[in-house]
Amino acid sequence: MAAKTKSSSDIDKVLKLIKDHGVRIIDLKFTDLIGQWQHFSVTATEFSGEIFENGIGFDGSSIRGFQKIHESDMLLFPDPGSVFLDPFTAVPTLSLTCDIADPITHESYSRDPRHVAKKAEAYLKTTGLADTVYFGPEPEFFILDNVRFDQSHNFGYYFLDSDEGSWNSGLEGNNGAKNSGHRPRFKEGYFPVSPIDSLQDIRTDMALTMESVGIIVEVHHHEVATAGQTEIDMRRDTLTKMADNYLLFKYVTKNVAKKHGKTVTFMPKPIFADNGSGMHVHQSLWKGGKPLFAGNGYAGLSEMAMYYIGGLLKHAPALCAFTNPTTNSYKRLVPGFEAPVNLAYSQRNRSASVRIPMYSTNPKSKRIEFRCPDPMCNPYLGFSALMMAGLDGIINKIDPGKPLDKNIYDMSPEQLREVPSAPGSLAEALKALENDHEFLLRGDVFSDDLIQEWIEYKTTKEVQPMQLRPHPYEFMMYYDA
Repeated sequence: MAAKTKSSSDIDKVLKLIKDHGVRIIDLKFTDLIGQWQHFSVTATEFSGEIFENGIGFDGSSIRGFQKIHESDMLLFPDPGSVFLDPFTAVPTLSLTCDIADPITHESYSRDPRHVAKKAEAYLKTTGLADTVYFGPEPEFFILDNVRFDQSHNFGYYFLDSDEGSWNSGLEGNNGAKNSGHRPRFKEGYFPVSPIDSLQDIRTDMALTMESVGIIVEVHHHEVATAGQTEIDMRRDTLTKMADNYLLFKYVTKNVAKKHGKTVTFMPKPIFADNGSGMHVHQSLWKGGKPLFAGNGYAGLSEMAMYYIGGLLKHAPALCAFTNPTTNSYKRLVPGFEAPVNLAYSQRNRSASVRIPMYSTNPKSKRIEFRCPDPMCNPYLGFSALMMAGLDGIINKIDPGKPLDKNIYDMSPEQLREVPSAPGSLAEALKALENDHEFLLRGDVFSDDLIQEWIEYKTTKEVQPMQLRPHPYEFMMYYDA
């Protein structure tokens, strides 16, 4: 049921914030199937504590992945624990993240991604293996100065620019402006100081704004690529809470960039021949306040952690359908750009899809890092799928094999062929998910309906449209044939 009784103290906190800050608008946010925040707003005069128990209606017929015209009426139930004061609105506005339910039965909507995440956490407890799963994503993104793109029957193009882009080193200034020449070269943005890194103040603004709305930030820095590639890391949190935080993270970064006259993209591979943007996801299981991944095995891991890795590696091709969910994702997952295409594990090798960080010997810091995901991932679905794969590894005691503690560039072609690789396209990943998703159905965490809708949507709305259209580079290769 979505309409569970909310804590009266949490509801009172929301109502007090409205009164104390002169809030005039309450913004109700929810997530479509693909992973983008949607919203509508109500006035403070129309908002009351009863909405937390009775919900508020909306039309879901045009929401991506929800499109059932004959069952389009839905209810939103705000989560009082998600409250924050919006730092970007002109009028005092309070934001609440919502769960989605059927208006007749008040049952949670099976295609609501946040509902999937909550079911995943509930299922974990029923296994008896652990009671808490922590996630710590490391989202990378580009801060750009200008972007243009268009597509029609007889043309298609994109253009993006950043003052930091190394291609601007020879640019002649306009109206007396001068070219400083301080720019990160391709693959050399990690991480020189200012003036080569020109985005320190913007990143700091993003990080401090995140803290003002309840996200704890650990570190921010320039990333490897030229043209403003950036990383800001959040402190780990539980599955649903971290998924909430990630969507808030994207909201903050995009709006802070807008305030500075810039724009942010989370596309995995916006720039040719330079590093793409990943979202390495750190994971660990706990029980009774104690970490379960620390032990005496390889890289200081427990047997449980090794089996968890085994589950991730076994199901990695199917997982990529959720963690790398766009056609652009597979322009990043290629050899040569630090992309983790090898489905193996290692304590230090960043070309392996699973890495065990070795920065600390503290058992509470022991975790595994799945490096395939990118920032287009719907965090509710992606994090839930990762946990379910890891649990399948523990339940079935899946051996992850030997670690890949080698420099892959020193390995022979014969040796490399023995290492499984991540899918080469979204179509391949969706096919893998179609053939391997039973592990996701345990505990009714995922439903067949949601998985089939995901495959259908991604195939018809993304894979097929890309296959049908001429690519601009095809004209470079073939026009004069």
